[in-house]
Amino acid sequence: MTQQRIDYGRRVVALRGPRGLSMRVDVRVVVTVTVLIVAALAAACAAFTVGPIAVPLRTVFEVFSGRGDSYDVLVVDEIRAPRIVMALIIGAVLGVSGAIFQSLTRNSLGSPDVIGFDSGAYLGVVVATLYVGGTYDVKMVGALIGGFATAAVVYVLAFRDGVQGFRLIIVGIGVSFMLSSVTAWLLLYRRAEVAMALQRWGMGTLDGSDWDAVNASLVFLPFAVIAVGWVAWRMPILEMGDDTANALGVNVERTRLGMLATGTALSAFGVAVTGPVAFIALAAPQIARRLTRTGTVGMVSSAAVGALLVSVCDIVTQLLPQPVPVGVVTVSVGGLYFMWLLFREGTRRG
Repeated sequence: MTQQRIDYGRRVVALRGPRGLSMRVDVRVVVTVTVLIVAALAAACAAFTVGPIAVPLRTVFEVFSGRGDSYDVLVVDEIRAPRIVMALIIGAVLGVSGAIFQSLTRNSLGSPDVIGFDSGAYLGVVVATLYVGGTYDVKMVGALIGGFATAAVVYVLAFRDGVQGFRLIIVGIGVSFMLSSVTAWLLLYRRAEVAMALQRWGMGTLDGSDWDAVNASLVFLPFAVIAVGWVAWRMPILEMGDDTANALGVNVERTRLGMLATGTALSAFGVAVTGPVAFIALAAPQIARRLTRTGTVGMVSSAAVGALLVSVCDIVTQLLPQPVPVGVVTVSVGGLYFMWLLFREGTRRG
């Protein structure tokens, strides 16, 4: 193992393996990701203790060591644990989805909630719930169909001798408004309790998360990891420009379609499980990029930031006098971040 310092002062460790294999590891990135993961786990531990019923951390450890009473087991293991695990999973998934879309569009405004894919997935969930049923499988299928249909429409409308990132974002914002109108129209004449339940879902909520949802998510994740792995090593090459990517043997349009499909599937999964938790996919990659100070959007760092953000926002919802869906908190915080990004993009292009 050797160390070397590259031109702009970053320390890189070269790890050499058998048969001449080697890998360069950025020390700052490794340390930053490690700290973020530890912070996310710490937030998850803290989440066990807050809520309408205060639970000491000592009681949490007793439950997981098999020494808690039945009431503590109910609160900690059956109610809070799946919610906390789901917050980590959804945050990581949304962070990776945002990283893919921001790399695809080469724009910090590129995320599935901004360019309409979340709106399409949510419309799919609403249609599936109203006309088929409200089971987890039905919601998942509806979200995937809605998300991929929206992605296809946006891709076709934005395609002009290839897809340019800013055009994709503008078209996606317009499609998002249209889909939101259709969703509102579908809910307008439904029974009050049905419409209110779906509207609460549309805010993005971890309420009702259980171990069945967590287990179903764990079935999805291995396929997601494979798909993300396929696009991960192509993303930095694609960010160098189309000509460079072609020269290095990367099929540009096929890679873009693969990134689009992977990012859409991840965002649709999030909508199917918790509803559209806004602005996490937008903010997590940019925060991760600034913390690691890299020139590209990192998958692992974005996942870690996303998990941390959702976990912290969920703690905030539990500390409020009246608990609210986690998406309400992410919208409140993310709205300010979104306005700052819009201002910065306008200034840069002005």
